[in-house]
Amino acid sequence: MSAVDLAGRVAVVTGSTAGLGARFAHVLAGAGATVIVTGRRTERTTEVVESITASGGTAHGVGLDVADAASIEDCISEVTEKYGIPQILVNNAGIPDAQRAHKMPLELVDAVLDTNIRGPWLMATGVARRLIAAESPGRIVNISSMNSFHYAGEAAALYATTKAAVNRMTETLAVEWARNFINVNAIAPGAFESEMMDGMLSRMGDIAPGFPRKRIGRQDQLDSTLLYLVSDASDAVTGTVVKVDDGQIHR
Repeated sequence: MSAVDLAGRVAVVTGSTAGLGARFAHVLAGAGATVIVTGRRTERTTEVVESITASGGTAHGVGLDVADAASIEDCISEVTEKYGIPQILVNNAGIPDAQRAHKMPLELVDAVLDTNIRGPWLMATGVARRLIAAESPGRIVNISSMNSFHYAGEAAALYATTKAAVNRMTETLAVEWARNFINVNAIAPGAFESEMMDGMLSRMGDIAPGFPRKRIGRQDQLDSTLLYLVSDASDAVTGTVVKVDDGQIHR
């Protein structure tokens, strides 16, 4: 996908101050998009923007808390006013639960639901509303998880549930917005390098030996899937959840 040209397109990546989100921001900027780096940590947002700029890309930072509806609307409005309507949205922000379902306090339940499903819904509908009004096509990529298909019981029941909801949201919004040429797809990674994975490994130990290829996925192995789904090459692909798990999950 090295030939993908996203010049002239504005791309918003949620949760892009670290981990997979930061990688996605770099990849989109490398393909020529003007990337909006978002997150609650202003200093981390600045670091990612500076890193992209140093690599020759174009990026800007905008504050965003995806668990806060007002923050979502403010973010999309600011991006639209300053840089144009986002033609690309990557709904990457998410948090784990890391507790057994019957032990989770209500505050954690609400935080996981707000961040992992309500936030992506409001981001997608907020961007789509503006694209539809402008009669402009767009690409939305939701980051799901293989946990949405296969749950091994590792104290992530609510996380897995929200990611299953993200899959269905991807399918239904794709149908609703097909007439508007807004493609909605998702990527479901297996165990890939990220801050969230680091936290899981600290609790569970090294899980790589249990996989057929004895390894955790590298972030760059998701690059081509992301670029395909946001590019013109996937013009007829919408409502699809692409599994990228390095053969880790036994089907």
